[in-house]
Amino acid sequence: MELTSITGLKGTITIPGDKSISHRLVMFGSIAEGTTRIHHFLNGEDCLSTINCFRKLGIDIIQEPTQITIHGKGLQGLTPPNEILDVGNSGTTARLLSGILAGQNFDSKITGDSSLRKRPMKRIIYPLKKMGANISSILRNDCAPLYITKSTLHGMNYDCPVSSAQIKSCILLAGLYADSKTSVTEPVLSRNHTELLLKSFGADILSTHELHSSKATATITPGSKLYAQEMTVPGDISSAAYFIAAGLLVPDSEILIKHVGINSTRSGILKVCEDMGGDITLINQQVENGEAVADILVRTSTLHGTTISGEIIPTLIDEIPIIAVMAACAEGTTVIRDAEELKHKESNRIDSVVDNLLAMGANVTPTPDGMIITGGHPLKGATIHPLLDHRIAMAFSIAALVASDRTTILDSDCINISFPEFYDTFEELL
Repeated sequence: MELTSITGLKGTITIPGDKSISHRLVMFGSIAEGTTRIHHFLNGEDCLSTINCFRKLGIDIIQEPTQITIHGKGLQGLTPPNEILDVGNSGTTARLLSGILAGQNFDSKITGDSSLRKRPMKRIIYPLKKMGANISSILRNDCAPLYITKSTLHGMNYDCPVSSAQIKSCILLAGLYADSKTSVTEPVLSRNHTELLLKSFGADILSTHELHSSKATATITPGSKLYAQEMTVPGDISSAAYFIAAGLLVPDSEILIKHVGINSTRSGILKVCEDMGGDITLINQQVENGEAVADILVRTSTLHGTTISGEIIPTLIDEIPIIAVMAACAEGTTVIRDAEELKHKESNRIDSVVDNLLAMGANVTPTPDGMIITGGHPLKGATIHPLLDHRIAMAFSIAALVASDRTTILDSDCINISFPEFYDTFEELL
């Protein structure tokens, strides 16, 4: 994809459904009793991988243009797959599915594409084994392919060393099949879609915060059935982030983004934009199925540097690449700390963000857990290497809109993982 600078992005857009919620609704609908209907489902490659895996596990899932229908079979209704379960590039599918499969009375194998097979799985293998699961890395490198055989799971209290919704969700889903309560305590509350949605499906799940501490604990009690639901997926704030940035950075712009999820465990991007001086207004705020949603109005702004660290990091970990682009266009210095988790995404996002910003002429220095960006250096067109990472490709597509000369995004079709309509949506604003 080749891009050049523009001005005057104006209009109203709708963002595809939230990827995290779409994944979970397919999973929970499959192990619930009855028929679950999902509106505004994200038809990105990652979520389609989740559908394909559950079809191989015996679940009838019907895809229509405007909804997904899942004929759930209950907690014990999955059937042995006839082939290895391929999750593609989806770490969410691999990790959450492992928690569900650990509690089944049959054997299964999980694999993925070359990128997925390099991503760390010890972070779920270790706690699942503590619960009694028989799970192993087939190549003995703590990565997929994974082999899971039937076992008896035991409840436990697990202190998670990092705040990770994928680790937490994997353990809680395994806890549905355990012989007693299972608790997961995080240093800081990570995105909580699993807790909210499981409660909506009828699970006995409780979330608490420690007094005088940031630590958060989720506890699930096994034995409850899950019951089918009908839900509309809000727009994905991680996808909206690129249009928020475009609205702030591109001269003479005003963009209204409709029906976006603003769950407090996901909306750190809004706080950062506010801290940087961004003109952002939330309209029509409401709560649907436990999830906060709103329309987001964004206008061109003069941004300044800020410091991003600590408790806010888990609420914007996927948005750091686009935040780094905004920081490069802002006045002053932006410091990003406590984001070592970026090294374990589809690419090492510290390295890929720094390398591509340097290619565009930005002043940026990597650190072990983030980066330091000094703005005020005009970006120039460059060849961007996203390393098949959808968020890098989209973030630097925004950078291209305010850079001099032409920018080429290599392998830009990797955006199909989460936002197939990304470039088409921009056409609506021209």
